[in-house]
Amino acid sequence: MSSVLSYESLVHAVAGAVGSVTAMTVFFPLDTARLRLQVDEKRKSKTTHMVLLEIIKEEGLLAPYRGWFPVISSLCCSNFVYFYTFNSLKAVWVKGQHSTTGKDLVVGFVAGVVNVLLTTPLWVVNTRLKLQGAKFRNEDIVPTNYKGIIDAFHQIIRDEGILALWNGTFPSLLLVFNPAIQFMFYEGLKRQLLKKRMKLSSLDVFIIGAIAKAIATTATYPMQTVQSILRFGRHRLNPENRTLGSLRNVLYLLHQRVKRFGIMGLYKGLEAKLLQTVLTAALMFLVYEKLTAATFTIMGLKSARKH
Repeated sequence: MSSVLSYESLVHAVAGAVGSVTAMTVFFPLDTARLRLQVDEKRKSKTTHMVLLEIIKEEGLLAPYRGWFPVISSLCCSNFVYFYTFNSLKAVWVKGQHSTTGKDLVVGFVAGVVNVLLTTPLWVVNTRLKLQGAKFRNEDIVPTNYKGIIDAFHQIIRDEGILALWNGTFPSLLLVFNPAIQFMFYEGLKRQLLKKRMKLSSLDVFIIGAIAKAIATTATYPMQTVQSILRFGRHRLNPENRTLGSLRNVLYLLHQRVKRFGIMGLYKGLEAKLLQTVLTAALMFLVYEKLTAATFTIMGLKSARKH
């Protein structure tokens, strides 16, 4: 129990949350472009920079940062939960021994499930707020009118029922493999590099963080597209049985995507997603590693002074 409620787990959780917020803020416009490409199927522009130029031209200079606060709030909570659960479970299971790739994958998967179940409502709300006021090419999309995070929660519960806050949960649960794969490769690559050197440089951390995220994102991207559509929840297509993003709806959306755009339709927006998510993950891991190292150094100095 002491491993679960340890100060070390709290340091990892805070550092992970700060790292993710910093990185997402820097690369937020890329995430805006990715979301538009996933949700607005009739948008003709295919490249990230062209979509961003269109958004700025049609909706204003600050439009790429629309929905920044709810996204950052959700991300902060989400990464705090993930890093805390991951490091607590790892401390309980590994108990001072060397971890393995298999253990990292299992711990990452369990941490992902806990994270999804606790934070999906935040992501549903922030997806809608981020797309509110956007100029869509797809007439099947129903516009929203939320005044903020609290009002969005209120309207969704009132109009669609409380379970609508967990729209996209099924693909999200499948997508826990994304951070699990990411952490498995990240921890594995880190262990390999530490066999050859005493300490990792900032560039080492940035590169292995980028590689790990690129592999995880490419492997799970079709499900991320379905997740975005279900969270947005404003398509007129197949309106019945939308709650929780059931397997039936996931298969329906995947089938519709392939039918309309071919197999590559499942990867629409991947360029923007890879650009955003790889850079964000690399910067997040860099801030996370530096912050945890600095905090533990200060803790070590403090404990040294006491003794």
